[in-house]
Amino acid sequence: MKFRKKPTSLITAAVIAAGSFSGTALAQDDPAASSLEEIIITGARGRPRTVSDSPVPVDVFDASAIEAVSYTDTANILQTLVPSYNVDRAPISDGGTFVRSPTLRGLPTDKTLVLVNSKRRHRAALVSIGGSGTQGPDVATIPAAALQNVEVLRDGAAAQYGSDAIAGVINFILKENTSGGSISIDGGEYAEGDGAAMTVSGNIGFALGDSGFFSLSGQLEEMDATTRAEQYCESWFCVDPSLPGYDPTASYTQYTEDPAFQAGVPAANIGPGDVVNPWGAPNQEAGRVFFNSGYDLDADTEAYAFGSYSESSTDGGFFYRYPENGTIEYLREPDGSLYWPLEKFPGGFTPRFFGEIYDFSLAGGMRGLLENGLSYDFSGRTGKNEIKYELKNTVNPSMGPDSPTSFHPGDLINTETQFQADFTYEVDTSLASPVLFAFGASYMDESYEVVEGETASYIDGPYATPDPWNLCTDAGAPTTAGATAIANGSTLDCSDSSDPVFQVVGVGSNGFPGYSPQFSELYERSSFALYADASADVTDNLFLQGAIRYEDYDDFDSEIVGKLAGKLDVTDTFGIRASFGTGFRAPTPGQQGTINVSTRLPDGFPVATGLFPAGGPVAQALGATALKPELSTNYTLGFTATLGELDLTVDMYRIDIEDRTRAVSTRDVSTDPTSGDAYTNYLALAAAGVAGAESIGGVFYFTNAFDTETSGVDVVATLPVDWGDAGTTTFTASLNYNKEEFATDPSAVLNAEEQFDFENFDPNFRGVFTARHGIGDLTLVGRMSWYGEATNANSGGNPLRFQTFDDILFTDLEAQYQINEMFRISVGGRNIFDEYPNVDSISDYCCGRIYSSGTAVDWQGAYYFGRLTAEF
Repeated sequence: MKFRKKPTSLITAAVIAAGSFSGTALAQDDPAASSLEEIIITGARGRPRTVSDSPVPVDVFDASAIEAVSYTDTANILQTLVPSYNVDRAPISDGGTFVRSPTLRGLPTDKTLVLVNSKRRHRAALVSIGGSGTQGPDVATIPAAALQNVEVLRDGAAAQYGSDAIAGVINFILKENTSGGSISIDGGEYAEGDGAAMTVSGNIGFALGDSGFFSLSGQLEEMDATTRAEQYCESWFCVDPSLPGYDPTASYTQYTEDPAFQAGVPAANIGPGDVVNPWGAPNQEAGRVFFNSGYDLDADTEAYAFGSYSESSTDGGFFYRYPENGTIEYLREPDGSLYWPLEKFPGGFTPRFFGEIYDFSLAGGMRGLLENGLSYDFSGRTGKNEIKYELKNTVNPSMGPDSPTSFHPGDLINTETQFQADFTYEVDTSLASPVLFAFGASYMDESYEVVEGETASYIDGPYATPDPWNLCTDAGAPTTAGATAIANGSTLDCSDSSDPVFQVVGVGSNGFPGYSPQFSELYERSSFALYADASADVTDNLFLQGAIRYEDYDDFDSEIVGKLAGKLDVTDTFGIRASFGTGFRAPTPGQQGTINVSTRLPDGFPVATGLFPAGGPVAQALGATALKPELSTNYTLGFTATLGELDLTVDMYRIDIEDRTRAVSTRDVSTDPTSGDAYTNYLALAAAGVAGAESIGGVFYFTNAFDTETSGVDVVATLPVDWGDAGTTTFTASLNYNKEEFATDPSAVLNAEEQFDFENFDPNFRGVFTARHGIGDLTLVGRMSWYGEATNANSGGNPLRFQTFDDILFTDLEAQYQINEMFRISVGGRNIFDEYPNVDSISDYCCGRIYSSGTAVDWQGAYYFGRLTAEF
């Protein structure tokens, strides 16, 4: 594999032939160089094609562009550079606090294929428990220091790369340096005075003999938590008597005006800040290592290997538990005395969730060129991601006084092993270029395991049922044991249905009950695929490509998908391009097997809500059916133009998805026989043997819910301006418009609020505008990130209430100075004007939350940083 460069007056993104990615990394250009160059990549499945030649839209960012972003997390770097790529910070969202799920073109992460060196990256073990239930790779495990460049294909490519490549493909190309290296120290803090972060990253290259390389990269990072919240003060419970919302006539005053309670409030939360319910970024520590290597066995044969290891620990809070909220309740002990959980937590408590994430990958193979012109690439890879959970500052309410206050709820493990063979061959024809044929085969094993937690984390203790010690008869009179208790001074009153003897409380470690043996399983599957691809310049002005793929999963039927793409050069400076393709995405083993019981707060009251596998007995007793694959159809139409020094691409797209996977709106559960469907749901849970069914207030599951249509347009413009002795400025503008709509009626699975938010919650417009100016040893980078308007709904009233969030503009500024040949210093800030989105005005968010925590729009405020880089 080789690359070449040719002089030109423009810097443009590197692109790939026919939507196929290169396995060759590019050398980093000097950002201060006076001569500008266009980067060309030679790909494994196609010839070099520039941005004006490519039949599909592609963004490529080299190492200098990556380093010019103030973030050190790869997911945030991509969000900064690619307008249609977004990732939210989701506090109080179980495992979503630890592994963040991005979107591309409005579609969740499981519809974007992630590659490293053109090989599929394994998925994280986390399955998001709401929304689309996505399970995709954790790109945060890839250290930015290891990257030579990143290629983002904004087009469906399932026919070329397989399941998941519906919204697009992201390919991370690793460094291949044989000598030298760099080390960087980055530190910063938010303007609020929290979230202090420190990152140390580096890379070093070694020569392997005379014809090989070994590039090693690593990253250590530590980030303190942030809090963007106000003290807990709601109509049902207000912690602080001095707050305006405090009601001195409310029943909660018996606690809040008790000095012992107030003394315990600061200890209710072991997280950051002085509020009992912190909202913000979690504490995080991580260490990551990546290597990339290759060795030329002869002039036409190369052996290669690359791999990674990552460890990270993260912790975040849950919702505050106040007295008499279904968790902190008076309970009768065997002797009739009262147990009060505030004995353990005098001021209430906020569970704290901890996650240890271990990620490993290894890939290797051999590629080369035979004498007959056939190129080959035989490869194998394996990857594993494991999440170990721990919960502190909480209880298993059903265990009463015997409950511990910390738990190990269990682990999640995702593993993948794949073997692949890829070939290319050129055939001379009468066309303007030879026809390039690419074909190959793949075999993959994957598994998802739910590992049982410690017993105390899931056991249904005695207080999961009323009157666990048989102190009362069914007729409401004391039993012999009850009479003895009363004789010894107990206040037991069997005739009073509200007596604590009848109190039922939740099962399992509160906040995140552990995985019981009943739901601790291993889900496995294998798949086989064949593909073929042909592309050629039919004439000097017309390029065409076609691809077809056959995939067969042992848990689903086989599927055939295809793609056509083409580019017509109308003039030397204007071209039209288009593509059409079909896609197929099989539900992952994790989506089919994940289970979760967590606490949600409809109207502020904590309710244990259970997610159960769609193909399992519990969900099927509730009416679920086993998941089936999603099918997609992609259309793109666009043009490329060169207007003087200006490069412009405009691409319209539409993605239709059939049988889209989505969690149904939560179904109520109640032990009250008069509650209709809610009681029927309880009976189904009890019949399926769900422990603590009496304490579960809601259930949901994933299903193939509806069809959708996603449409939009991407605009990318690049303009370099040479100021002579004053330096050169490169202006880049990227704009995305994206709209998601239902193509079928979703009312059977989603309530009115979720239907509205699905189509309107995310901004339709997103833009990134960058100016990079270099003069001598000084480089200045200014960037504006724009989010358009969005509207949120709240079902807390009838009819729905709505709030439109204004558009918002974040401004980043950075200055880099090359001190000498070795050292470079950078200082700057993101969101330097300390902009925040609108606060909630329709009471959709409670419990101290000020901003919407499920949006990609940042709500942390200004962040300032400094960075020292040494290159050697």
